[in-house]
Amino acid sequence: MKFTSLLLIIAFFLPKALFAQGTIPQSFFDGKSVVLVSADPGARPAMSWKQLADSVHTSLVEAGADPVAYFELEQVTLSEEIQADYAKAFQTRLIKNIILVTRQKSQTSIHAGEFSGDGTIITSTNLYGAVGNDYGQAGANFAAIGQGQKSKNLLVLDVPEFLSISSQEAVFTQRFIPRNPLNLDVFKLGIPIEGASAQTGLLSYFKYDNYGKSQETILAEQAAQKSGIEEILKQEYPYPVEWLTEAKTNEELVRDRVQFLLVKVEGREADLMESMGLEVVPSETNSRTVVKYYIKLLVRDELYIGPEWDADPDWRQALKNFLVNLKK
Repeated sequence: MKFTSLLLIIAFFLPKALFAQGTIPQSFFDGKSVVLVSADPGARPAMSWKQLADSVHTSLVEAGADPVAYFELEQVTLSEEIQADYAKAFQTRLIKNIILVTRQKSQTSIHAGEFSGDGTIITSTNLYGAVGNDYGQAGANFAAIGQGQKSKNLLVLDVPEFLSISSQEAVFTQRFIPRNPLNLDVFKLGIPIEGASAQTGLLSYFKYDNYGKSQETILAEQAAQKSGIEEILKQEYPYPVEWLTEAKTNEELVRDRVQFLLVKVEGREADLMESMGLEVVPSETNSRTVVKYYIKLLVRDELYIGPEWDADPDWRQALKNFLVNLKK
């Protein structure tokens, strides 16, 4: 009993170092890793995602990793299509592992898992990781993985490398069409609920504004989102819709007469416009975070963003703008 009490006392005074339930993949010590970084701009001291990457790089190497490239998580998750393009680039570079660094106002977390090899990039949110009160402590906790573990990753980078996959993005932008789709009155519009299995978004779980949310909070947000969407649809969309709460293949959706999907993306306005092949005019609003909706035609993999740019920081206003523009 005394021994148990002593352990509880020690645990209480230990630095914050929470570990996820997953296990570190063996490929972590014998394969290339890509690092995806999400940094809350409101955290203090203020630092960019690249500065955060530079601050944790040594710790990742000490843990036994071979981090060959760093990307901003918010850029990778701009849309399902862009995420798929990043996945193709990772495949080309023979990436084996994904490391996720998430800095929030009160804590920083570092997680690692195997690269899925496809557009999901990771297969689960249940990844091995460490959490600290700040990025220094999180890095030190994560570096402890390497103690007593021999790594075969020997020729690693001394400093982080920030790469671009602009060639893949150039191919991707050709799929966006700045007009409205036809036959919306004939086929149903599928509407995935964020966080449901119909819209996995596994990577988005590790964004600074998502990580650590309770299941109750997620369910409450989903319910509020569906209610808000329904209210706007009643006012602005007269055609049939289908709510998607379970994952289905494109073939299953088309069989159920769902040929269109309503897709919601969120990111810096300039980044979204550029990713969709639109000209970015210098403006003070380019750096603001906005929501943009578009419609995906499943049978031809075409992405319709509408005749006018209608993104807005408020998702409700962005959805209303998009539906109004659908009538043009």
